[in-house]
Amino acid sequence: MENLRQKIIIVDDNMSNLTMVRNMLKTFYEVYPAPSAVKLFEILGNVVPNLILLDIEMPEMNGYETMKKIKADERLADVPVIFLTAKTDESSELKGFDLGAVDYIFKPFSAPLLLKRIANQLLIARQKRDLKYYADNLEKQVHEKTREVLNLQNAILATVVDLVEYRDKPTGGHINRTSLYLKALTEELAKDSPYASEIAGWNMDFFLSSAQLHDVGKIAISDTILNKPGKLTPDEFSIMKTHVAVGVDAIEGIMNNTDEHAFLNHALLVVGTHHEKWDGTGYPTGLKGLDIPLEGRLMAIADVYDALVSERPYKKPISHEEACKIIEEGAGTHFDPVLVEVFKKVEDKYKKIVRNASSL
Repeated sequence: MENLRQKIIIVDDNMSNLTMVRNMLKTFYEVYPAPSAVKLFEILGNVVPNLILLDIEMPEMNGYETMKKIKADERLADVPVIFLTAKTDESSELKGFDLGAVDYIFKPFSAPLLLKRIANQLLIARQKRDLKYYADNLEKQVHEKTREVLNLQNAILATVVDLVEYRDKPTGGHINRTSLYLKALTEELAKDSPYASEIAGWNMDFFLSSAQLHDVGKIAISDTILNKPGKLTPDEFSIMKTHVAVGVDAIEGIMNNTDEHAFLNHALLVVGTHHEKWDGTGYPTGLKGLDIPLEGRLMAIADVYDALVSERPYKKPISHEEACKIIEEGAGTHFDPVLVEVFKKVEDKYKKIVRNASSL
């Protein structure tokens, strides 16, 4: 409940006016008389009032100057100020409103009029506070609900990723490592590159999380092929390549049943294009150059690098230095040349990620 004894400061260098207004208000409000702007600011050092009644024509610091100082103080900026004045010209009134006054009362005035104008402004101020409270509270609720949705999304994502990792045992840890590679690459890309403006519009949390789904289609590949202890035959490799289409179908199926696509849009592009090559010799559709979405071009580097430095049933891992050489030699054929230049700046971070992963 609003405190009936709200605080009002009256500022007027005329003691008769000051006493008269104080007597009009003291029955209803806690009143603080101030005969000058200097005294006003002394009071404001200890009291934040609900409203200020401010005379304009005062020595040393007039009402307009006083108003500027009040509004410049963050603690007082929202306190409503009503000008009390004998000045009746339009320009003076407009100046008062321009400075932030909520009302303008001309002297002489009656007690009922003054009380009504004050009550109206106090009501408006309370309504503004209530609206701000409701708005802040609504924003808090939206944030909480968003966090709940994101937590659920991440929990589901983690489960799906674990399933993929469990089935594709030879590549254990691949999904987590590639996410770390992507993070290092995109952070550097955002600093100063031709693609900085493009990724500035991304929700980076969504992109990095969605990238974990890049091999989700492998769930549909048989264990015989997925975990074969040797190099795949051409027919087996053709089957392996279908994991891209399976993954795309899975993501599109989810998109058809939801209106929220910000996260899934990244996932769709990563899943569908991370095996495309800059020169058009990749799969599944043979996209070339900038026709390959940036998400896929980024994932290609992270995916290939990890495959090179990791052990597979059909190969031994190669060194970080050898992997970097292969990535750099692939600029313009397998990989986007711009991204390879960015990769060269974060090679040491990749090496550290591999070292930390091998120590676990």
